[in-house]
Amino acid sequence: MTLALLDNIAWHSLSGAQAHLATGSATARRYVRGLAPLIGFADQARPDFAALVAHCEVGEALYMAGGSGPAPAGWHIVSDTQMVQMVWHGAAPALDDRISAVLLQPEHAAHILALQVLTRPGPFGPRALEFGSYFGCFEGERLVALAGERMHAGTLRETSSVCTDPAFRGRGLARHLVVRLVRQQLQCGQTPFLHVRCENTSAHALYLSLGFREHQVLTTRVVSRSEPS
Repeated sequence: MTLALLDNIAWHSLSGAQAHLATGSATARRYVRGLAPLIGFADQARPDFAALVAHCEVGEALYMAGGSGPAPAGWHIVSDTQMVQMVWHGAAPALDDRISAVLLQPEHAAHILALQVLTRPGPFGPRALEFGSYFGCFEGERLVALAGERMHAGTLRETSSVCTDPAFRGRGLARHLVVRLVRQQLQCGQTPFLHVRCENTSAHALYLSLGFREHQVLTTRVVSRSEPS
């Protein structure tokens, strides 16, 4: 039953374990502003966009999984991207103690924002630390890599926002941070999962080498309300 939640993971997160971080209705919900701009629908085959109007601004980019067909009236499609949804299989991975990482706190917000702007790993808001644990690697006072948690439904826990400053890639920092999260989630009895763009072959290979396995390929659609005519 748990893996079945992955077919509509945003909705199950927004209406379940993370309902306190969401707003919306019985048919359509989103994370509150300042978190990730993700939306979910109770019925993915017939998404109720009308129920979202009161909860978003004109021109605001919102991310949804599984979008297909033309945009409904009053909305437009910004982009469609193919994503691989991956789920952890196997035992807890070994941690490389040679790499140090810290649990990021609100006082690290400026460092996090600077790295997000540099690497653009995906939808991310200034309150994202409220989703769960975020770990980061520093070089002096500079945050050079981070990874954290996002969606949560049932025992499923997502790893997200994995990014490394281009000047510090190739040092195993992203691997180390993902391993930290996976180990923590497994210790909590959770099933780790994540999403990676189909064209991001290096990240895909990394996740396979760690112990993630492909579950399914999804379309991630970015939509936005249109200006009223």
